[in-house]
Amino acid sequence: MFKRQLLSTLEQWSKSSNRKPLVLRGARQVGKTTLVKEFARLFDSFLHLNLELSEHRKIFEADYPFPELLSAIFYLTDNIRDQKRTLIFIDEIQNSPKAVASLRYFYENVPELYVIAAGSLLESLIDSHVSFPVGRVEYLTVRPCSFIEYLVAINDRQSIDILSMDDVPGFAHGKIISRFNQYALIGGMPEVVARYAESNDVIAINPIYSGLLTSYSDDVEKYARNSNMAHHIRHIIKTGMSYAGQRIKFERFGSSDYRSREMGEAFRILEKAMLLELAYPSISSTIPIIPDFKKSPRLSWLDTGLVNYATGIQKEVFGAKDISNAWRGIVAEHITGQEILALDNSVLTKKAFWVREAKNSNAEVDYIYQFKDNVIPIEVKSSIGSRLISLQLFMETAPHTIAVRVWSEPMSSDQIRLGSGKKITLINIPFYLVHKLPQIFNRYL
Repeated sequence: MFKRQLLSTLEQWSKSSNRKPLVLRGARQVGKTTLVKEFARLFDSFLHLNLELSEHRKIFEADYPFPELLSAIFYLTDNIRDQKRTLIFIDEIQNSPKAVASLRYFYENVPELYVIAAGSLLESLIDSHVSFPVGRVEYLTVRPCSFIEYLVAINDRQSIDILSMDDVPGFAHGKIISRFNQYALIGGMPEVVARYAESNDVIAINPIYSGLLTSYSDDVEKYARNSNMAHHIRHIIKTGMSYAGQRIKFERFGSSDYRSREMGEAFRILEKAMLLELAYPSISSTIPIIPDFKKSPRLSWLDTGLVNYATGIQKEVFGAKDISNAWRGIVAEHITGQEILALDNSVLTKKAFWVREAKNSNAEVDYIYQFKDNVIPIEVKSSIGSRLISLQLFMETAPHTIAVRVWSEPMSSDQIRLGSGKKITLINIPFYLVHKLPQIFNRYL
């Protein structure tokens, strides 16, 4: 496998003077367990409990007093409790509400131990009267691999070093944008990235995509409260990726007969599972970014490579010289959103976009991003001649003068005069620099 950037975040957590048990969130197969096992190399002792195994789950279900519970954990994992640095990892914790409740006692009674828990579908699977101990745990989201992590996996150290510079030299642009196009094709699921790094063969990774989709469908029974809900969720998994990057309506979604209420609930369950995200539009160009839940949301999935496979557009993406032209621009927008989301590991982070509140108006900006006290509009467009009408409408009411176009060309900037006479700076950012948006904004604001 390859090193994930979150390892440095875990190291920072371990050095905190007020460290709390850490709960890792993320969809299945995004690498939570592998990440912790790699992190465990920094410890003298590593106790790994998998609560999908009945013998591990029974420890928490036995209602032992906490000191006895702790002794049982060390005994079952063949470890001796001593003064060495010890990491306890409780994997698939959603299978035991009592294990969730026990996290508070780790924080209160044995702060010298390092405790990490991980799971999927936590809100859906845990009984409504059980919740994570408020104020006694921390959260961290594990997402698919970012572009930089992809470069790490394929061992392209030269490109990583160049991207760490303030400015990317012109001679490097062609190679790095080609690398990004590869990343946009295969996505960031860790097993897929690792296999592609070994084989450099798209056909070789397709069985992994197939297995992922099958496992997500098989998981439905774990969090659907009845058979009807299971049908709704499976329908979304089967048909929903064809609607990636598009605004959707719940009523009769995917040419079905299902009603809005039942489909809305099914979508929200999958969103809790972090398989997809429903981004609702904002109508304001200033902070705070407030989503308008009365408007249709935009649907995105956890990984662009998975979307490419499920929708059968891999050949189109593979053959595209500019990914902005693949699948009506949806691939470029989707992978850009994936990179924007990777900028923050908070469980609360969501993507946002803007629409104009006016009669007969269809103005829409692909993404808006809050930086300090400003809301920055981001459009994903291919050509130099793009008029960017929606972006200009947004900037008419924005209190700042910075806007962004993401494209396949080298980085540049343009000075634009709006209809009102206001002058703005359009920053043209290549796809491979989306991960540096905060640093770039610092130059202008």
